[in-house]
Amino acid sequence: MDIRTYLHFLNIAEKLKCNTRHSYTSSGRKESVAEHSWRLALMAYLIGDDFPDVNMDKVICMCLFHDMGEAVTGDIPCFEKTDQDEKTEDIAVKRLLAELPEPCRGEVEQLFAEMGELQTKEAKLYKALDKLEALIQHNEADISTWIPLEYELQMTYGTKECEFSEYLKKLRDAVREDSKDKIKAADPKAGS
Repeated sequence: MDIRTYLHFLNIAEKLKCNTRHSYTSSGRKESVAEHSWRLALMAYLIGDDFPDVNMDKVICMCLFHDMGEAVTGDIPCFEKTDQDEKTEDIAVKRLLAELPEPCRGEVEQLFAEMGELQTKEAKLYKALDKLEALIQHNEADISTWIPLEYELQMTYGTKECEFSEYLKKLRDAVREDSKDKIKAADPKAGS
C-alpha cells in the first residue's frame, strides 16, 4: 500500500478514537467507538477455541472494521438509529473503502457484504459479540449512566443474535444475570 494512502486511511480511522458511543466506561467517561471495536476483537480472539469451525481471523477483522463508517457519521445508539442513518453510514463506508487499493479494498468490501447478509458463522458470531459487548460495557458502567430504556434492553438486547450457539446463549444468560444483580444492588426493592 502506498505510504500516503496508508497514512490517510489511518487518519480517518483515528476519528474512531474521538467519536464516542452512548456507553460509559467503568471510570465514568464516554467510551469511544475504537474502544468498543478493540474489545469486540479481543472477545472474538478469546473464544476462538470454543468455535473451532469458524475462521476467527475473519471474525476479528469484522470486529475491527464493522463501525468504520462511524469515523465519518459518529455513533448513533441502536434505539435511535433510523434506516436513513444506516444508509448514510453505508455510503460513508463505501467512500472510505474506495480510497483503499486492491486487494485490500475488495477484501474489506467482502467483509462488509458478509456482515450485512448475516448468513455465515463468522458474520453471526461477530454480530452476537457486538451486541454482547455493549451489554457487558453497560454492566461495567455506573448504573446512574443508564437511561430508563436500558433496564429493558439489558434483558432483551442480543437474544436473537445469540440463538445460533449454545455457548453464546450461556454467555448472554450470564451477562443478563450480571445486569439483574447490578439492578438489584442499585435498588434492593427491584424485582429479579
